[in-house]
Amino acid sequence: MAQEYKLKGLSALDLKSGEKRELEVEGIENGKVLLARVGDSTHAMSPNCTHYGAPLKLGVLTPEGRLTCAWHGACFSVGTGDVEDAPALDPLAKFEVYEKSGAVYIKGEEATIKASRRSPNVKCTAAGKEKVVVVGGGSGAIGAVQALREQGFTGDITMISSEPNLPIDRTKLSKALIADKSKVEWRSQEWFDSASISTISDEVSSIDFKSKSVATKAGKSFPYTKLILASGGTPKALPLPGFKELSNVFLLRTIPHVQAILGAIGEEKGKDVVIIGSSFIGMEVANALSSNNNVTVVGMESAPLERVMGGEVGKIFKKLIEKNGVKFHMEAAVEAAKPSKDDKSKVGSVSLKDGTNLPADLVVLGVGVSPATEYLKDNSAVQLEKDGSVKTNESFEVEGLPGVYAIGDIATYPYHGPGGDGKLTRIEHWNVAQNAGRSVAGSIAKPSVAPKPFIPVFWSAMGSQLRYCGNTPNGWDDLVLQGQPDEAKFAAFYGKEDTVVAVASMQMDPVMSQSAELMRRGKMLPLSELRKGKSVMEVGLPSEIKI
Repeated sequence: MAQEYKLKGLSALDLKSGEKRELEVEGIENGKVLLARVGDSTHAMSPNCTHYGAPLKLGVLTPEGRLTCAWHGACFSVGTGDVEDAPALDPLAKFEVYEKSGAVYIKGEEATIKASRRSPNVKCTAAGKEKVVVVGGGSGAIGAVQALREQGFTGDITMISSEPNLPIDRTKLSKALIADKSKVEWRSQEWFDSASISTISDEVSSIDFKSKSVATKAGKSFPYTKLILASGGTPKALPLPGFKELSNVFLLRTIPHVQAILGAIGEEKGKDVVIIGSSFIGMEVANALSSNNNVTVVGMESAPLERVMGGEVGKIFKKLIEKNGVKFHMEAAVEAAKPSKDDKSKVGSVSLKDGTNLPADLVVLGVGVSPATEYLKDNSAVQLEKDGSVKTNESFEVEGLPGVYAIGDIATYPYHGPGGDGKLTRIEHWNVAQNAGRSVAGSIAKPSVAPKPFIPVFWSAMGSQLRYCGNTPNGWDDLVLQGQPDEAKFAAFYGKEDTVVAVASMQMDPVMSQSAELMRRGKMLPLSELRKGKSVMEVGLPSEIKI
């Protein structure tokens, strides 16, 4: 039952519009709430982001009442506490707040105040003729099925995934090598059951778009009225001698992949690990394995992530990882994987084309992913793009197939963020997949309501936490660095001509979140102003959305 609790150190609701303040709750150990003033109203809510627990007092509050987390871009409505943008799944708890006798009080339940969240309202008994089938069990899938129930959809929902687990926080696989599914599964089976969401462990083999039916390898068939394709990506192998034939050469996408890598490392550790690829997966795995192992990264570029981030910023990441003992061979070409002298079935080294031979007890490949669309390749109803992806419109609806949607790693869609100009692009980011899933759920549950626009956000762990927003489908030709790059404390603004199209930051929160909100509103500072030293934190946020 809700009770009245006094807030410490506050005698009146005197916050200014746009102000946030975290306060302790008297009578509850470690109990805190966040107050936020929007216009003439003061709201009381959970103080921490429900994604990874970031303090929301450090976030960005907009004039219309969006509160964006400074860490990973999760966004909440301060009016309702509801999630507006990924990667958070649980909404914030809201509390009544009022003045009384020269003090400020909230009304709420102790357990809810301590939990710093509330459970989404998804309980449902499915009924009616509508049937949504979701192909896949990743970020896009969980975003879609939860949002369908949250937005009042009461038809059947079936989620078909070939992975041996329920939807997981896949980002923790490469960043922390967590192999216990109970620690990374977003929701329990009981949660899916209570929401009347059927979870099917099987692999989709084909789709009959004319009869609206999904077939699986187990011989089952699932009819649909709406279909969401969210099958994700397939990690690429290296088509070079030894990498397919030898054991202890690993891909990284699933929990079994992590279990295999950790099994090869063993309890004693101290292994020689060669990582092929210096992009996000390779760098994150190198960082995660650097403790008590000898890790070497092999990359084709002059600096890690050069293609995306540029050489100047890539060298910052390289320096951070080197502090953890990781060695690099950049501008290198791999020739072959060679067998171990002790066991010819296992890898023993990796040879480079310049003659370098790198000892390897195991190899991890981080050379990208391909859209997982094998089940569509011989389907005459779908024309796949050259990379195997599926072309969609701005609502992620597949061209020529009404009621069929594609999201996540397999979707190529028109990008309308800064510098995008509607260019077709495919973005392999966790937040993008989940936000697309939420968008599609809205189109199905409330077709008369236009989908909410979002700016792509991602993050990485490479010795320090990287934040990134925006996208560069048309490339970038200029860079402005603010902060202290030598100390890995910086904000990098990527521009096409004078338009900022993407922002990366380390130790400069909430620059990324502020930039994403400015991008949504068409108010991002031009490069010329940033070069003069102006800060995005000095720019007020208008209410109008421009994308």
